[in-house]
Order: sequence, then C-alpha cells, then structure tokens
Amino acid sequence: MRQLLVFAEREAAEEVAETLGEWLGEVPRVVRETLAGEDDAEDAQWVVVVEESPDALAGKVEALVEEYDGWRESH
Repeated sequence: MRQLLVFAEREAAEEVAETLGEWLGEVPRVVRETLAGEDDAEDAQWVVVVEESPDALAGKVEALVEEYDGWRESH
C-alpha cells in the first residue's frame, strides 16, 4: 500500500525521506503537491511518497511523521 507523508516544509520532508531511506534501503521520492481543497500554489505541501513499508515499521514511521509535524495518508 502506498503512503503519502505530508509536510508543510521541504526540509522536513527531505529529512524524513533520508531517515526512511536508512530504514528501507531506498530513499523515497519527495514531491511538491497541491492537495485537494488547496487554491493557492503557496499552500502546496511537500510529500514523501512511500511505495512499500514493512508493517513492523508502522509505529516508527508514525512517530517520525509526528516529530516533523506532518501527517500520513494511505492510498
């Protein structure tokens, strides 16, 4: 299942991606995306796209996202 880890700041998204890369063996991509309901390009969020993450890491990923004031969406 693909997960989107959403952050307001690019630096936060990049740091989370680097940490996840250490855990997963592959650094997830970071993209800038306007989410549904956002009208202004200034409101675009930084998204870390995680294609697959072992269930054993779910708690660690959630704690990491919270540490950087982000949130997680599953798709």
